[in-house]
Amino acid sequence: MRIGELSKATGIPVPTIKYYLREGLLAPGELTSPNQASYGEVHIRRLRLIRALVDLAQVPVAQVKEIVESLDADDIPLHDQIGRAHRALTPARKPTASPEARAAAAVEVDALLTRRGWTVEPEAPALATLIETVAALRTLGQDNLVAFLDAYAEAVERFTQLEVEAVAAPTRDQLAESVVIGTILGETLITSMRLLAQESTSANLWR
Repeated sequence: MRIGELSKATGIPVPTIKYYLREGLLAPGELTSPNQASYGEVHIRRLRLIRALVDLAQVPVAQVKEIVESLDADDIPLHDQIGRAHRALTPARKPTASPEARAAAAVEVDALLTRRGWTVEPEAPALATLIETVAALRTLGQDNLVAFLDAYAEAVERFTQLEVEAVAAPTRDQLAESVVIGTILGETLITSMRLLAQESTSANLWR
């Protein structure tokens, strides 16, 4: 299909598609003439991923480029390919807890990972976020919430297993894209349902 047809198929304006092409977020089409290119299903799938990242996850274009480059890195294991994309999705957070609180939280989180048998890279951004969050909870006197770490971890393990088992894609790149999209939308689902459950519980207890 030509770029106009690609625009109609995805609902993305032609100028936006051309911008993605210039920025390297979208692979060039197959040239059919000096001024014309043909696009296919792989371009439709990639555009949908880009829009999910930009519109739903509010990921800056520079980070989107990093993510799609990770997904296109066929020379590395799939686990590392997805890991790069996850790291690009995880925003770096400015530390707010004291060094002492962070050090104590790091010990707690390390013990949690050991108990759960989780294999996590030391430089994983989500690990730093978890440590910072535990430190903040302790600092704010929310020790009762920190006591739920294993319960939270068990719940996460359950729905993560479901997510992984639900991903069925015929090719490596489609599998990687499915995992990234599942991460974005899955987080939104969990957050929204948690807020609804809290509202319902509060109504039942204190209304």
